[in-house]
Amino acid sequence: MRERLSDLFNLRRGELAPVLIAGLFFFCILSALMMLRPARDALGMERGIDSVRWLFIGTAVVTLAVNPLFGWLVSRFRRLHFISATYAFFALSLVGFWSLLVFAPGAVGARSGQVFYVWFSVFNLFVTMVFWALLADRFSSEQGKRLFALIAVGGTLGAIFGPWLASQLAEPLGTPALLLVAAGFLGFAIALAWWLVWTRPDRAPGATDEVLPAVEEATLIGGSAWAGFRAVFSSPYLLGIAGYVLTMTVVATFIYFTRLQMVAGAESELDARTGLLGNIDMWTQVAVLVLQLTLTGQIIRRFGLAVALAALPLATALGFIGLAIYGSFAMLIALEAMNKAVQRGLTRPAREALFTVISREDKYKAKAFIDTFVYRAGDVVGAQTEGLLGRIGLALGGLVTVVVPLALFWAMLGLWLGRAQQRRADAARTLPPRDAPEHPQAR
Repeated sequence: MRERLSDLFNLRRGELAPVLIAGLFFFCILSALMMLRPARDALGMERGIDSVRWLFIGTAVVTLAVNPLFGWLVSRFRRLHFISATYAFFALSLVGFWSLLVFAPGAVGARSGQVFYVWFSVFNLFVTMVFWALLADRFSSEQGKRLFALIAVGGTLGAIFGPWLASQLAEPLGTPALLLVAAGFLGFAIALAWWLVWTRPDRAPGATDEVLPAVEEATLIGGSAWAGFRAVFSSPYLLGIAGYVLTMTVVATFIYFTRLQMVAGAESELDARTGLLGNIDMWTQVAVLVLQLTLTGQIIRRFGLAVALAALPLATALGFIGLAIYGSFAMLIALEAMNKAVQRGLTRPAREALFTVISREDKYKAKAFIDTFVYRAGDVVGAQTEGLLGRIGLALGGLVTVVVPLALFWAMLGLWLGRAQQRRADAARTLPPRDAPEHPQAR
């Protein structure tokens, strides 16, 4: 049975266990996130869509402020310790919000809802960033191209399971209890992170350069808390990744606000909006799962990262043109489903494989800066641009005139990044293997 699974999913010796653990790890993270996301979006809309644009600015400021703190943790603590501290902080924050809802419900209002919106947006980025940074550190470039799409299936299953579980538990336990359930998933994620690191593939015959987990964990990454900022702006490769992420989030924000406006026009009650947003999320994840199980691995293996990275810009441009022509709610759902299916099912695994060929310090610090602040900066730019186009009366037609040129630039950048990653991977294979550092306890 194990051999059949390995052949079906292109797994090699010793890879089945770490892939299953990583998939379960991602399942826990996405279950926690997607349980709470519909409520986050509905709360953000309570003061109108314009207030959401300002919440995006607040989120970007908070992520910029948090990045040096995370960089300091990476510099001063061992890998599993700063990963555990990150997840534990967000789990305890959920317990704090639960306490507020249960013991001081009178203090909960529009302002606290906005605080939760910003907190959740930061939470969303950091827990997924840390997961993918660990995978880029744990798996090689070649493994990333083969296995990241398969591991991402675990996250998609969690994104489907989370909203379903929320719908089953909200009525008997109450909405506040969902925060504790999400915190429990983060606790499981911490245990799985440790398990993943300490689970090693079987050593290939004759291999002598494998670094033991104890050796890796005994070695601090070190460096400066600000190293991630400097690395991004001093490396054309990392700057290219930042540009790709920035462009992607600008366009995704256009879709997000288009959805909010259509939902606001369709439903006026908070509970109805939450339910409608939850249904859109659920069916979108089903589309993502179908793509991941059928085409993603084949596309990356056959055509490479460059094509996988260029697929999302082209698909998004076509979807926006269709939405501008038809302008229906069904077309919006189709656009969002296609965008997220390609982004999560194809582009995200390919984008994360880009980080497998950079230094270990950059995998955590530069990646944190790109996946949090640069990502949220794209949200701010997209939100303000969409609002400006709406105020001058351009609406969907105006968005198309912005999206199509952006998509062409975005696609060209994806092609360049895919080829640059391959050059770096080829260069790394020609270098002699590094000597494993001596473990202190082995002296």
